[in-house]
Amino acid sequence: MAWALKLPLADEVIESGLVQDFDASLSGIGQELGAGAYSMSDVLALPIFKQEESNLPPDNENEILPFQYVLCAATSPAVKLHDETLTYLNQGQSYEIRMLDNRKLGELPEINGKLVKSIFRVVFHDRRLQYTEHQQLEGWRWNRPGDRILDIDIPMSVGIIDPRANPTQLNTVEFLWDPAKRTSVFIQVHCISTEFTMRKHGGEKGVPFRVQIDTFKENENGEYTEHLHSASCQIKVFKPKGADRKQKTDREKMEKRTPHEKEKYQPSYETTILTECSPWPEITYVNNSPSPGFNSSHSSFSLGEGMVRPRLTIYVCQESLQLREQQQQQQQQPQQKHVYHAIYLEELTAVELTEKIAQLFSISPRQISQIYKQGPTGIHVLISDEMIQNFQEEACFILDTMKAETNDSYHIILK
Repeated sequence: MAWALKLPLADEVIESGLVQDFDASLSGIGQELGAGAYSMSDVLALPIFKQEESNLPPDNENEILPFQYVLCAATSPAVKLHDETLTYLNQGQSYEIRMLDNRKLGELPEINGKLVKSIFRVVFHDRRLQYTEHQQLEGWRWNRPGDRILDIDIPMSVGIIDPRANPTQLNTVEFLWDPAKRTSVFIQVHCISTEFTMRKHGGEKGVPFRVQIDTFKENENGEYTEHLHSASCQIKVFKPKGADRKQKTDREKMEKRTPHEKEKYQPSYETTILTECSPWPEITYVNNSPSPGFNSSHSSFSLGEGMVRPRLTIYVCQESLQLREQQQQQQQQPQQKHVYHAIYLEELTAVELTEKIAQLFSISPRQISQIYKQGPTGIHVLISDEMIQNFQEEACFILDTMKAETNDSYHIILK
């Protein structure tokens, strides 16, 4: 016996409407995809199916950015898919970076006919080294006096205006340029990746660096502080011709891999496209922080809460009795053991120097009775304002201490 369920009139009307809607939706698919038959690939391309493709990049990754920077050096073929590209550079060799204006029609009209400022930095890729960047760079400065980490090859560059390099920031350069005109800057990186490795036994892998470019436009006061765009890429720096040998080695290794293994790696591209990143922070200077960032004034940097222009930079190191005894026993040169700290002076007075030394070694200025400079034949000359004003820029001193007449104060001697 068959049972039939009789629907009320209202339900029949609803069911009929649903059927019509479903038929219309099916016919709509055919109309949207065009007359005639449609393929399954077309259906899978519909938005409801795209959510299943988790590996597809989000729409904003395909967004056209206002600027693009292209490093004219080939990427390594030994980088896996979905990993960041890696580019090998030779120490001291000039490499072109093309500054391209990618703005759409009507985008950022406020910079039409005006200059923008770009700041180039070579920084550590390894987060562990980022936290000790200041000490790492100070150590490099001590081992390579007078050298810079990053330079602009000005004669080869095109379209750059007013290039500058702050002497207190060895890894940073900046310049102005007109997005409407052809601009290419040639950079030179003078440090090599193995200079910052922990162990020095030979054959160790060098640490990767990052080349980062931050671009700014003028604000209403004419200062280049309004951020427009930032991009960076990963690099490793080798001794001269070492990058070419490394690129060749990577290429030969890839040629020995099976076709299936090669599918897991990126191809080598002739140039390196810098990818968008967060702007480099303007960092307040403390001893364990990364190097302070440029602000709109070429020679200014963050120090405490306000922006100042240091008139004098000196480097000091505290000498301990235990360290001296070790050096005498081992007959080693003192500078091999010293760690120096930078002191930035604005007023160039003995009082300011006393306060900065006290701050550096976490003591009260009242505990420093006098500051002397060791002169000829070991005599102690009292530090005066005039003497400080005649200090050489980036002079290095070892700080020795003597007990003063009072129990809780000391004399400081600059050697």
